[in-house]
Amino acid sequence: MEDYPLRTRRGFLGMGVGLLGAAGLAACGDTSSAPRVQAEVPKELIDAAAALRGSSMGMLSQKLYSEAANAALDSSIKNFADATGTKIGNSLVQADAGDAVAKIHAEVEGGVARDLAFMTDSRFVAQFQALGDLEDVTDVVQALTAKYGEPTAESKNYCVFDGRWFAIPYHFIGIGSFLRKDWMQDKGISPKDVYTWEELRDLCLEISDPGKRRFGWGMTVNRSGDANGMIEALINSYGGAIASNDGRKVTFDSPETVQAVTFLADIYTNPRFKPMLPPGVAAWTDSSNNENWLAGVLGYTRNQFSVYADSKTKKNPVYANTHVFADCTGPATDTSLLLGQSQSFVVFKGAKNAALAKLLAQYLITAPALLGVAKEAPGLALPAWDKVWDADPFFTSGDPAFPVMRKITQQTLPLSTKNGLDFPQKASAGQQAAVGAYVLTDMMQQVIQGTPPAQAVRAAHAKMVQIFTQQGLPQ
Repeated sequence: MEDYPLRTRRGFLGMGVGLLGAAGLAACGDTSSAPRVQAEVPKELIDAAAALRGSSMGMLSQKLYSEAANAALDSSIKNFADATGTKIGNSLVQADAGDAVAKIHAEVEGGVARDLAFMTDSRFVAQFQALGDLEDVTDVVQALTAKYGEPTAESKNYCVFDGRWFAIPYHFIGIGSFLRKDWMQDKGISPKDVYTWEELRDLCLEISDPGKRRFGWGMTVNRSGDANGMIEALINSYGGAIASNDGRKVTFDSPETVQAVTFLADIYTNPRFKPMLPPGVAAWTDSSNNENWLAGVLGYTRNQFSVYADSKTKKNPVYANTHVFADCTGPATDTSLLLGQSQSFVVFKGAKNAALAKLLAQYLITAPALLGVAKEAPGLALPAWDKVWDADPFFTSGDPAFPVMRKITQQTLPLSTKNGLDFPQKASAGQQAAVGAYVLTDMMQQVIQGTPPAQAVRAAHAKMVQIFTQQGLPQ
């Protein structure tokens, strides 16, 4: 994690005439003022951008945990800039820093925000929309739907407000649970497609062997996006939730939540489970489980597909020994509640070049533009549109995990628990802000340090009430 979440990368990509520039082309005898056209940029987008030639825009990209994938995105942006004769400045944003929304909102209010950004829809879009920071992009989504079919199912929940789209689905992020199948084979254990959380905990203990540097449980509850995701997923599977199905009322303090928190805290405090906890797990950050998984010392972790992608692209032997399975079930669930996530484009209010921003978004979702990113981050960057899946063989058969990921993008939602919770719940700025403020991880830290689970849950509930009220959802 970086100390400051915004980092300029590559400066301005594309000068409208490629790397040589105008003088270079003239020296070669080309006196045409038309930009060099990259074949993979659709002609209709180039034509639509004709009036914008010579203009510039700024973009924010949520940092992907694959430097090669970030570089591939840069390449696609440069292709578009070269083909349209425009200049596009691209900067990274570290979304897990915890203050990304506040800093970007300040830029919007100050009139200095980038024109376009992509960020995880289930984590950020509702917050920006509630702050009044986003332009309506329904026209773009309708045009893309006419050409590329339906977008991923979960984005219809997190990007739509009052029937209007405020974000454009970009690519689908695979989220998976990963087990070392060779460690299981050593113990005579056959892999399964679904586990309960209790089954997984016990399996992780069984395959652990500290003497061989084998630690079964590769998850932290320290402040990090991965810990947030695991804690919330576990609570949901037990029948608890931060908010009601309409996203407006905090419902966190419930017997189901207390039961889930008690179960999870026991893993980190009960001496029985100490052999399966890797050294330093209490202080891990977002990159720690990636690094330890790739180092071959973890038996289980839960992550975006970045860790899977890294093991494949870097030919790490862990890849061949990885068993991918859906999220775990709990007392309130018969099936996994795993939805995945999408990165989605937003156009900020006051954008100085909104027209170019919308055209760039329409290019980056296409198969040629996405393919380079997807190949560098297998499973981490998959199509968010039905027909893009079928536009290149890599998306349909590039990895055994891809067909499963596609089914998740197209599944019928919501998924329901036995006690009446629906997931995804209605997009809520309060819920997203509460997760982003690390209320969940701080609560788990308190329990591990000795606070009774019921007391810690009540305190977390009270913090969430304050956050929801600050987000315009008084309790």
